[in-house]
Amino acid sequence: MDYLKELNPPQREAVEHTEGPVMIIAGAGSGKTRVLTYRIAHLIYARGIDPFQILSLTFTNKAAAEMKHRIESLVGLDARNTWMGTFHSVFAKILRVESEKIGYPSNFTIYDTDDSKSLIRTIVKEMRLDDKVYKPGVVLSRISGAKNRLISWQAYQADPFVKADDEAAMKPKMGDIYQRYQDRLFKAGAMDFDDLLFNTNVLFRDHIDVLNKYQQRFKYVMVDEFQDTNLSQYLITKKLAAVHQNICVVGDDAQSIYAFRGADIQNILNFEKDYPDLMVVKLEQNYRSTKTIVEAANSIIDKNKAQLKKTVWTSNPDGDLIELIKATSDNEEGRIVATTIFEEKNNKKLNNSDFAILYRTNSQSRAIEEALRKMNLTYKIVGGLSFYQRKEIKDLMAYMRFTVNPVDEEAFKRIINYPKRGIGDTSLEKILVAAYDHDMPLWDVVQNAQNFLPGRAGSSVDDFATMIKAFQIEVERKDAYEAANSIAKQSGLLRELYEDKTIEGLNRYENVQELLNAIKEYVDNEENEDKSLGAFLQEIALLTDNDRDKDTTDAITLMTIHSSKGLEFKQVFVVGMEEDLFPSQMMMQSREDLEEERRLFYVATTRAMEKLYLTYALTRYRFGRLLNCEPSRFLEEVDPSCIKVSKKLSATREMPGAFRREGLPGSSAERPGFVGIKKKPESRVPAQMKIHTPSPDFKPSNTNNLQAEQLVEHPKFGFGKVQKIEVEGLNRKATIQFEHFGEKTLLLSFAKLRIID
Repeated sequence: MDYLKELNPPQREAVEHTEGPVMIIAGAGSGKTRVLTYRIAHLIYARGIDPFQILSLTFTNKAAAEMKHRIESLVGLDARNTWMGTFHSVFAKILRVESEKIGYPSNFTIYDTDDSKSLIRTIVKEMRLDDKVYKPGVVLSRISGAKNRLISWQAYQADPFVKADDEAAMKPKMGDIYQRYQDRLFKAGAMDFDDLLFNTNVLFRDHIDVLNKYQQRFKYVMVDEFQDTNLSQYLITKKLAAVHQNICVVGDDAQSIYAFRGADIQNILNFEKDYPDLMVVKLEQNYRSTKTIVEAANSIIDKNKAQLKKTVWTSNPDGDLIELIKATSDNEEGRIVATTIFEEKNNKKLNNSDFAILYRTNSQSRAIEEALRKMNLTYKIVGGLSFYQRKEIKDLMAYMRFTVNPVDEEAFKRIINYPKRGIGDTSLEKILVAAYDHDMPLWDVVQNAQNFLPGRAGSSVDDFATMIKAFQIEVERKDAYEAANSIAKQSGLLRELYEDKTIEGLNRYENVQELLNAIKEYVDNEENEDKSLGAFLQEIALLTDNDRDKDTTDAITLMTIHSSKGLEFKQVFVVGMEEDLFPSQMMMQSREDLEEERRLFYVATTRAMEKLYLTYALTRYRFGRLLNCEPSRFLEEVDPSCIKVSKKLSATREMPGAFRREGLPGSSAERPGFVGIKKKPESRVPAQMKIHTPSPDFKPSNTNNLQAEQLVEHPKFGFGKVQKIEVEGLNRKATIQFEHFGEKTLLLSFAKLRIID
C-alpha cells in the first residue's frame, strides 16, 4: 500500500509517529483530514492495532462518517470498528452503558436547547421570578458556562465570588435555578448537551474501575480541532490517555473562535506543559488558497501575540488580488455583492455553490437576501430553522421520546394535549405538581391519574397512559421505523396534519413523512447495528448544525463566520468590515477578546480558494437607526500588496459626512494609483465621537475597593479620574470625569475599568 507517498514530509512524519504524545499544528488548508485519516489507517494496516482500541474525536458526526469511509477504502471494513465521532456522541454512547452507576436510566433523554429553555421558563415561573430578568437564554448560558468549567450546582452555590457576580448582575437566584434545573433533569431521566461531558467526568472521577476499563480499551486517542476544546473535554481526554500516553491532538490556534461556547485556547497553547516529551509537527503548506490569500491571512494573524508561531505557505498560483469594496449603505453593499456574483457566474461559468457570503452577525443577511432575490439568485442560509426544529417534527419526536423514556417532562408537556384530548393547562400543572410534591416519577402519576385528577380530565390522562403503554410494546417488538410509523398513526398526529388542507398543513404533513423516511433510511443502513427507536433518537439528538445540512440545491451560501469553520468556497465575500461590527463592539474589552476577533477574520479569509472580497458600508441601519460607519481596523492589518480597491458600480462614490479612515499602511506611497480609505478631517469629528483604543495591557481591575481621586481607564471612554463613589443597596456607582467624554456615572458591577493608581 503506497498511501504514504501521497503525503508531504511533515504530513508523513505526523502519520508515522504513532507512539507517545503528538501535537499536529495544522494551518488552514494544510490537509489535516488526510493526515488524520491516514494516521488511523497506518495504525490499523502497518502497526496492526485493533480498531476497537482507537478513539478519534471529531468536530462533527458528518466529518467522522466521511473519515470512516475514507479509512475503509484504505484498510477495509475493519475501519468501522474504530470509535469515532464528536465528544458528545462518543461519550453519550459510553453513558448509555454506564449511566446507572451515576443514577440515570440507560434510556435517558438528551434535551436540546429548546427543551432546556422550556424547563428553565417553567422553573422561573414556579419560583415567581421576573422572566425579563431571568431570561431562559441568559440563564441557560450561565449554567452551561458553569458545567463546561465542571462547576456543579453545589459548588456554584458555595462559591462567594460566583454569588457576588450574580448579585451584581441583579440575578441573585441563579444558583437556586441551577439547582432546580438539575434536579428536574435528573427526575426526568434527562441530560442536556453539557451534562454529557460533565457526567462523563463525574463517572470517571467516582468510578475508577470504569475509567480503567476505557483507559485499557482506548490505547490511541486522537482529538481534532483541539483549539476548540473546553476544560471538561480536555480533562476527559487527558484521563483516557493517562495510561498509554498515546495522545495525538490536531488543531490550529489561529482558528480558535469559540470562546463564547467555553473553548479555551490555553488548552493548545499550554499542551506542551502537560506533556514535556511532546513531539510537535507543523503542517504549513496550504493546498486550498492562492498565494495572495495565504499571504494576506498571514499578515492578519501575525498581529496576535498569543499564538504558536508557524509560517503558512503555498505553491499555488498568485491568483487575483483581494478586492476591497466600499459601499455608501448596507443596501448598496448587498446590490454590489449580488451583481458581482451574477457577473462572475456568467464570466467564469461558476455555480451558485461556488460562492459564500460571510458576516459577523445574522442580522446582516437582510440586505444581502433582498439583493439576491432581485437578481433571481438562489441562496441558502446556514443556521436557519433546522428540519428537526420544526413544530410538527418536534411533536412526533416528543411522542417517541416519551414512549422510550416516560419520565421526560418536556416531551410530556408537548404531547399530553396534542392532538387535543381535553387536558388543559390547569390539569397539566396538577399532574406536574403531584409528581413534584409526592416525589414520584412523572409516569407513576400519569398511570394513576384519577388519584390526582378526578373527573373527565383524569379519564383522558388514563386513556393517554394506555396509548403510551401500547406504544412501548411496539417499541420492544419492532425496529425504529415500524414503531415510529405506528406511533405517528395511532397518536392521531398524522390524521391531524392530513386533515389540514392548507398549503402550510400539506407541508407539515410532508415533513412528517420525510422524518419517517429518515428513520427508514437509518434502519436500512447496515452500519447501524442497533435498529431500535431509542438508538435513532440518540443519533438525532446529537446531530450538529453541519450534520443536519443535507440540502443539495445549487445555492449561494450565507452564514456567519463562526458557521463557516472547516468549509471552503471558490469565491468568498466577507461583508460588513466596519468598526463595532467587525471587530464587534462587544469584543474590545481586552486584548484577548480582540485577538479572538482577529482569529475570526483569519478564519473568514482562509475559507476562500480563488477570490476574496472584503466589503464595508459608510452607513448601515442598526438597532432601528441609520448609523455612520467607520472602516474596520482589520482592513489596515492586511498586507497592502494583496489588496486592490474596487471601482464596482457606485462603490467609490463619496457620501457627504460619512466616516473615512486614512489609507491602508503604505498604500499611497508604495502603490501608485491605490485609492486607499480616506479619513474624515480631524476638525470635523467631535472628541465625543472618537473611539478609544484600549491600552495593550488593558485588563479590567477588581473595583471593589475603588475610591475617589483614583485614575482609571475605560475601554471606550478612555482615561479619567474618579470623582465620587455612591452605594445604593447592592449597587456601587462611580462618577468619573473622562478626558474626552466628560462626566459619566457607571455601575461598577458592569463597568470594565483598569485602575491606573
